[in-house]
Amino acid sequence: MKPQVVRECAELHSVVKSLHLQNLRVGFVPTMGALHAGHISLVKESLKQSDWTIVSIFVNPTQFAPGEDFEKYPRTLENDLALLEEVNEKENIIVFTPSADEMYPKNFHSYVDVAGAALPLEGTFRPTHFRGVATVVLKLFNMTQADAAFFGQKDFQQVQVIRQFVRDLNVPIEIQMCPIIRETDGLAMSSRNRYLSPEARTRALCLSQSLEKAREMILRDGCRSRRVVDAAIRAILAHPNHSVDYVAIVDPVTLLPNEDDTIQLPAAILLAVRVDDTRLIDNLLIESEN
Repeated sequence: MKPQVVRECAELHSVVKSLHLQNLRVGFVPTMGALHAGHISLVKESLKQSDWTIVSIFVNPTQFAPGEDFEKYPRTLENDLALLEEVNEKENIIVFTPSADEMYPKNFHSYVDVAGAALPLEGTFRPTHFRGVATVVLKLFNMTQADAAFFGQKDFQQVQVIRQFVRDLNVPIEIQMCPIIRETDGLAMSSRNRYLSPEARTRALCLSQSLEKAREMILRDGCRSRRVVDAAIRAILAHPNHSVDYVAIVDPVTLLPNEDDTIQLPAAILLAVRVDDTRLIDNLLIESEN
């Protein structure tokens, strides 16, 4: 069944108010559209845990820096709605597709500045990114009034930043992180994968392969961070037309490395790599086998 589509905040507030008056639990899955199986896995988890699920589809301009791919970011609303129709068995999905003017009306001047987990890694290479993410996510939390929000682990740092501001600002919502969904060959699903040529996509497999190799080195040999990171970078740069923004082994909450170059588990290894002109991110949580 086709999901209900809502385009204005006032209408969404009215719908959600009615649901809460019935003591129904509302889940929320924020997306920028161009949906794939990774997004659908989040929707399914929300449907499992909630009476109703709101899926937002909005390409947020404030999280793109000048020169990034905002203009060419894929916008595939009809296909997105068709994918959601396939899982809307109980007719309990609402799709919120606001315009840019609805989200950022004239004379909009308020933003959420985040530090802590927002500063390293993506924060270094995209210094305005998490300000835009935090602002739009907080607005969407206020608009949906959801009980829980579901995010994918692929955007691991983003999830930690959102958890941080939810805690710091006392936002009454549960944040759930769901596993990365990968293609059968290991490539993490991403809306940006469609930018890759077939040959570049094959080369991009080195991202997940280097993460698995890093896990093996850490669990088998207890290597120092620098040695593991250097091995991963060498494996990635062995392919043509690759460049590395970062590979880092960090605390999974603070996203900071240990100052003495040791690795304490649990840890997260995160990377951002440009394959030709496409920037891809991936990560892996590493825990003790004991």
